Amino acid sequence: MTQPASSSRIALVLGVTGGLGRALAVALHGRGYIIRALSRDPAKAAASARLPFAVDWRRGDALDRGAVLRAAAGAAVIAHAVNPPGYAKWREKAVPMLTNSIVAAQHSGARILFPGNIYAFGPEAGALINEDSPQNPHTVKGAVRMDMEAMLRHAAGDGVRSLIVRAGDFFGPDVPSSWFSQAVVKNGRTAKVIQDLGATGVGHSWAYVPDLAETFMCLLDRQDSLTNHDVFHFQGHWVPDGRGMAEAVQRALGGTIPIRRFFWPQIYLIAPFMTFFRELIEMRWLWRESVRLDNRKLEAAIGPEPHTPLALAIETCLGPARVPARPISAARPRAV
Repeated sequence: MTQPASSSRIALVLGVTGGLGRALAVALHGRGYIIRALSRDPAKAAASARLPFAVDWRRGDALDRGAVLRAAAGAAVIAHAVNPPGYAKWREKAVPMLTNSIVAAQHSGARILFPGNIYAFGPEAGALINEDSPQNPHTVKGAVRMDMEAMLRHAAGDGVRSLIVRAGDFFGPDVPSSWFSQAVVKNGRTAKVIQDLGATGVGHSWAYVPDLAETFMCLLDRQDSLTNHDVFHFQGHWVPDGRGMAEAVQRALGGTIPIRRFFWPQIYLIAPFMTFFRELIEMRWLWRESVRLDNRKLEAAIGPEPHTPLALAIETCLGPARVPARPISAARPRAV
């Protein structure tokens, strides 16, 4: 039976060691929430997450319903930011994990925060997608994401409250598994080459995760006006030309690092032997088609979308500039 909405300030963050999970934890803590997290190895997870505040770590796995129920007890928010690693076994693992969050929300009265994406759409949705655009995914992962959104929509009939914010490709300072860090500028400031993934004249949507996390917070601040199940689109950084992100990274690195076309044929050769690359090929259509998210509903609800300038966002992703060590002068007196 659904319990009354919790009045506590506890937020359970599932996937806190991931890029968006960490950003949501930071944003929720900034709003005064006590952060609770679940991990099979809390000590290892704490070292990986490197959060600058105390976290109430609970031992367990998001696939273990009992562990999720115990961790969600008394929580007002469940941030569901956990995904199967390596793009593998999405239906086998992602669906049960979300089911567990839904059951936990039924018991605790928490609102589920669910980061959506554009995978659940297909080319037929058009170049500008709003919240009601038809979902017709052509990929396995897209079909799973569509079904997961449907699970939350149907759960609203049982009183489970959820909030979906769909966004483009994630990038950010703590997002290691992304197109940005794995392909566009691998190795950050030490990169020898910048990869251009898109086609000339084809736009691409990027989501800077601190801005996306803050968008969730802005909506939570107004949750009295939300329904049991609400969906919003986050526009993020719309780059009108596929080469635009590579050029912005090049400027951030001083303008001397060469830009090269991403060698897709090599990925096709490796794909039969690696699940990760097979999944990447599935999503190639997003680099061949311009897909932009319409954020008018979002801005009608919260005002201007949180937006870090692209140059600053890229600088943050690349990390601090390396300062050459000063040579030690032979004439300098030595401390004794």
